[in-house]
Amino acid sequence: MTVLVGLLCKDGVVVGTDSAATFASGQLRTIEQTTQKIDIVGEKVIVAGTGQIGLGQRFTAIVQKAWDEKHFRGSAIDVAKKLCADGINDFVSTRAPVGQFGCLVAYPVGGKAFLCEFAPTDFQPELKTERLWYSSMGSGQPICDPFLGLMRKAFWKQGPPSHQDGIFAVTWTIQHAIELNPGGVNGPVQIAVLSVVNGDLRARLLSDAELAEHIGNVEGAITHLGDYANIMRGNNAPDIPKV
Repeated sequence: MTVLVGLLCKDGVVVGTDSAATFASGQLRTIEQTTQKIDIVGEKVIVAGTGQIGLGQRFTAIVQKAWDEKHFRGSAIDVAKKLCADGINDFVSTRAPVGQFGCLVAYPVGGKAFLCEFAPTDFQPELKTERLWYSSMGSGQPICDPFLGLMRKAFWKQGPPSHQDGIFAVTWTIQHAIELNPGGVNGPVQIAVLSVVNGDLRARLLSDAELAEHIGNVEGAITHLGDYANIMRGNNAPDIPKV
């Protein structure tokens, strides 16, 4: 069980996940453990998957090979198609059934950051664009999609945000899913960013201290909403003077 959120920003990409891995015997869930769900390849590519862990390991190895062999060039869609084809060929080689794995991949091509969604249903790639710049996947998707829609209406009327604002939004969305899900999604929040560092696009995981700062910002936003509710109710209105 997993929740993934990806956000294409004006100046990079933000990808977030929860930290829970569920063990199972057939349809019976046994235990839940904390694990790292985001891989960084070559300090340039972010890979975060949902579904069978073994297929995720294999796909990360495919991304690593593609990076080592310098296939991240040309157009972003050509890169996505190659990763898709190589992934499906690898999965078919062991008769892995379709629908067992999906992922988000953030990568640079020609000095620009891209975010691609590989759907769990058929693993076909879809690039996020300035028209549709966010995505969620995994068991937490029914919680995340409506929340991201509200974020777009409230904060993103003019298009994608900066990556700093994106970190705040993805942190809040993942935290929201962790708090409301019926099981199998748990903290802590994990966030990776592909952004410009010293003039070059770099991928990295946020530190615990950085995450704590953004979680604090989320808590501040929730407090602000609560204060606004009090204003609407008139709780902060001045007392009517007695005659």
